[in-house]
Amino acid sequence: MRTSGPRLRSALLSRRGPTAALLIAPVAVAGWFAGTAGGAAPAPRPAGDTAAAHSAPRPAARPAAPRETRGGTPVRAAHGPASVVQIVAHPDDDLFFMNPDTRQSLVSGSRLTSVYLTAGESDGVNAARTGPFSTAAAPAADKAAYAEARQNGIRAAYAEMATGDRTSPWRRTAIPTAGGGTAELDRLAARPGIALVWVQLREAGSVTGDRPVSLHGLWDGRVAALPSQLAAGSPVRHGFAYRKEDVVATVAGLLERFRPTHVRMQDPTPGRVGGDGPYTDHQDHLFGARFAQAALARYARTPDRPVFSVQNYLGYFTSGLPRTLDPASAAAKLRTMHTYAWMDEENYCASASGCGDRKVAARPGGHGWTDSVRYTRGESTSWVQPGRDGGLWAFSVLDTRLAVWHRAPGAGGAWSGPGLLPGTGLDSGVTPVRLEDGRIAVFATRTTLGEGPGDYRRDVVTAVQRTPDGAFGPWRSLGTPERDDASGLSDISAPAAAVDRAGRITVYLRTSRYTLSSRAQRTDGGWDGWRDRGGRDVHGDPVAATDATGRQHVFAAGPGTVRSWTQAAPGAPLTGPAATGLPPTTLALSAAPDGDGVRLWFRKPASGAVRTARFDGPVASAVTELGGPAGFGPVSASGPGNTLLAARSGTGAPGLSLPPAGGGGGVGTAGRATGTARWHTAGPLFVGAPSGTGTGLGAVGQDGRLHWSEPGGSGAWTPVG
Repeated sequence: MRTSGPRLRSALLSRRGPTAALLIAPVAVAGWFAGTAGGAAPAPRPAGDTAAAHSAPRPAARPAAPRETRGGTPVRAAHGPASVVQIVAHPDDDLFFMNPDTRQSLVSGSRLTSVYLTAGESDGVNAARTGPFSTAAAPAADKAAYAEARQNGIRAAYAEMATGDRTSPWRRTAIPTAGGGTAELDRLAARPGIALVWVQLREAGSVTGDRPVSLHGLWDGRVAALPSQLAAGSPVRHGFAYRKEDVVATVAGLLERFRPTHVRMQDPTPGRVGGDGPYTDHQDHLFGARFAQAALARYARTPDRPVFSVQNYLGYFTSGLPRTLDPASAAAKLRTMHTYAWMDEENYCASASGCGDRKVAARPGGHGWTDSVRYTRGESTSWVQPGRDGGLWAFSVLDTRLAVWHRAPGAGGAWSGPGLLPGTGLDSGVTPVRLEDGRIAVFATRTTLGEGPGDYRRDVVTAVQRTPDGAFGPWRSLGTPERDDASGLSDISAPAAAVDRAGRITVYLRTSRYTLSSRAQRTDGGWDGWRDRGGRDVHGDPVAATDATGRQHVFAAGPGTVRSWTQAAPGAPLTGPAATGLPPTTLALSAAPDGDGVRLWFRKPASGAVRTARFDGPVASAVTELGGPAGFGPVSASGPGNTLLAARSGTGAPGLSLPPAGGGGGVGTAGRATGTARWHTAGPLFVGAPSGTGTGLGAVGQDGRLHWSEPGGSGAWTPVG
């Protein structure tokens, strides 16, 4: 299995399975974004909790939400207190694939709500299948009891992460949903801002097998409705069945209730094994995420709410890729899984159903899942760009729209924004590049849900400033190298882009076949077709940079090494892929010009330590070790000589490498360390990756605000927009 490795094959083979038209975001017309969104009024707000006294307090006054505009005029974003909502298919998907982000939110005191779409009832047997914790005489199958045991395990895991005590009590209530059914809402008594919502639909019961009665079957229209599976101890007493429209309405209603500023969800486009085999992830993960996308598209039209960002997480496939977490973070994640798996079998929860998931006890680390966390997009480090007038521009995605901040030129220039540009459906993460005349072009991918299951698709889009430091023109589609959604599940990377001396742009993309593809701009401003650039086992997002001579360099990582594509001279054909000679990385890369070459930054697997190497051709210089504050994800380099580094730390806050006192820090052009890096960790929990220029560093917080840090100071971060 060329692209997955034996661990993923094992995971896919052994992992248990846990009618009305959708109201969707505007579709593309002739390759341009629609500027307004239509559709029916938002779903009604669900009724209050039956134990209203235990609900988290709401702000006294709601900020005005961004509203759709006409004529290409951006609107001002509104902010609220940080509130995170996680939407997953099964109990344990959050613990396996979103931690340590989940733990960091709990420790920070943020409001956090986890929504579980299915009951995760599997075969109803709460026993380990194999290993030292297997049970000779397995209990009788009882799906309601097993669903309850998994709930008990999740409640214990969250209570322990939040309070240190797995027995910290919860208040369980039943709430009506906007889909016409009833969900269970649990609130941690000691921390009422922590909530769990159990939608309790049936799971597929198979990773990739044909199961029409599932979220997959409901999305594709193979069943008219999906029935519920209630847990044994749930306060929800009466079963129900949801149509496709009802699931979307239910999740949209929950979003309206909890008013997120940041949404975590699974990957709706995980791809296929080998590029054309079975799904690389559980079908419930995949189609649960697509239902979440549809609900977010509806929620984005709800008035009187704060703006929100979105982060997608890789699932099963992470087991075949280098580990991202340092030993301490991986150990903490595994301890949480031990709690969930009820390893000691002490009946501390006083439940006849059991206090956790004994199936997980045979392998509490999953298939290497507790050793990693990996985002599927949204990790660009170039989203802060200088303007021609000396000001700054910053870009992100809020409400699935392009968010734009601007800083006035001059020392201490004021920030304005964010303004949200017309056109919805953008995926997390945008890549801006500065053109030769000073204008900025922004590249992104966009998801279109369509009217039917076969209409789902993702394409590359771009918007360009009409004049330097001016307004942006409309979105234009550059299409996709993919044949259709069915063949590759629209599994394309975020785009990378480079500009040559003539001002022409080339866009680079990883395809669902794990190769590199590009599309180049012509001298007349039009675009050539997508071109296959080859490569093998390419994962994550490619990165591109143009050196001082005008040569383009492109890099893409695989499980074993990094491959490069280079130009021998400005305007010469791009050649590659070539083996760089670099050791394995965690896949997240960043690149920047370094004289007549390019410098690449990356992370050491199972450590998070920062490394760098310089290229003046396809092969790397010696690797320089820069240490770092653990963590995962790409490294942002800025400032004179790329000496100011920023990266996600092990706490989830930004980690900054400040040059030593008296100067002389950073990495020299020969690839030698010229000083000892001082890593300083402080600031907000943020989304994506940091980005900056010589005048400062930015991070978009989970509150939807831009936070800024000036170089040469203490590393403090200030919300500026």
